[in-house]
Amino acid sequence: MAKPSIVVEVAYALADKQELLRLSLPYGTTVRQAAMQSGMQAHFPGLDLANSPLGIFGKAVAKPEERVLEEGERVEIYRPLIVDPKEVRKQRAAKAAQAKADEQRR
Repeated sequence: MAKPSIVVEVAYALADKQELLRLSLPYGTTVRQAAMQSGMQAHFPGLDLANSPLGIFGKAVAKPEERVLEEGERVEIYRPLIVDPKEVRKQRAAKAAQAKADEQRR
């Protein structure tokens, strides 16, 4: 017997504000559909739910338009990256190496 609906959560956060909304949606709802139906735009004007990267419990979903949700899952709406994390690590490593070299010269 098919389940008529599922309960999921949709989360979005900025540095100073976060929202976690609980939704009851039809069985067969996709990750993208849940985000679009969450009403999160009312809390965060300008949020582009049609193009935002999405995930479930901290793991990015490659095809949110295809991935069907299961009972109790939490959809997470991700912000676009401002800086590439790999680049930040490279810069930090270079700075540490320079500091070590400066220390050895003293």
